[in-house]
Amino acid sequence: MNFVYDSFNQWVNQGWLPEMFGYEFLINALLASLMIGPLLGLLGTLVVVKRLAFLSEAVGHSVLTGVSIGILLGEPVESPLISLFTFSIFFALLLQWIKGRSTIPYDALIGVFLSFALAMGAALLLYVAKHVNAHLIEQVMFGSILVASTSDLIMLAIICLIVALLSYQYGNHAYLVAISPEVAHSQRINTRAHDYAFVILIALITVASVKIIGAVLVGALLLIPAASARLVATNIKQLLILSVLFSSSASVLGVLIPMYGQWPVSAGPAITLFACGWFLICLLVRQFRGQTA
Repeated sequence: MNFVYDSFNQWVNQGWLPEMFGYEFLINALLASLMIGPLLGLLGTLVVVKRLAFLSEAVGHSVLTGVSIGILLGEPVESPLISLFTFSIFFALLLQWIKGRSTIPYDALIGVFLSFALAMGAALLLYVAKHVNAHLIEQVMFGSILVASTSDLIMLAIICLIVALLSYQYGNHAYLVAISPEVAHSQRINTRAHDYAFVILIALITVASVKIIGAVLVGALLLIPAASARLVATNIKQLLILSVLFSSSASVLGVLIPMYGQWPVSAGPAITLFACGWFLICLLVRQFRGQTA
């Protein structure tokens, strides 16, 4: 990492980059956004194709409970990773397990879990707030570019590698399962294993992204870029490329623009607003083509 910091400092001294790139925390946030953007854009296409927007919201809000449990159990206040990963993965797996053994419609089941995650997270956060700095709660909920550390970047890089390997090996199967589970099953693809792997990836990427985007808005970046891409894409390949492009650009701009303009806006809301900007542009493009949304 020192090589990266030294390179940016050299470019700042030579006048190639603004002075703000001399801060290590901004470089960390920029690198994190360059990994988070493609991750959420790629996985978001499956969220949209599967019509599981509520799922990403439910898992995202479970992070609030995971953070609170970690703090109550004595984990580091700045990074209760064990509880975060454990609770979020358990939450996602439990949701998927109940789905396979219940006749309740999946959207209704997700709504129940979403309500539980919100209620439990709010209750525990109010209790935890008495024992920690209130600024921590804001960081968890809305993200902060000040808290992305080298260890966070390593964790993101590992998750990126895992997702890349899984996408290369099972990407086609995953989209076939999402589009037509019956056809996938007829070709002897284990659709249940794909569904469980999908919710685990949602949980992993949600936890990895929470420091930059925040628990409240991480679901938005899973959904909005992919939904934007679907408005203008004509095939799966275009959907993937555009979703990753929209998500990556929104992540980078959401980190850099508020810092450059010295706006009092957290990274999470800024990233989400830029993603919404892409959605509006795609909506206008679709209307210009004479199509309905």
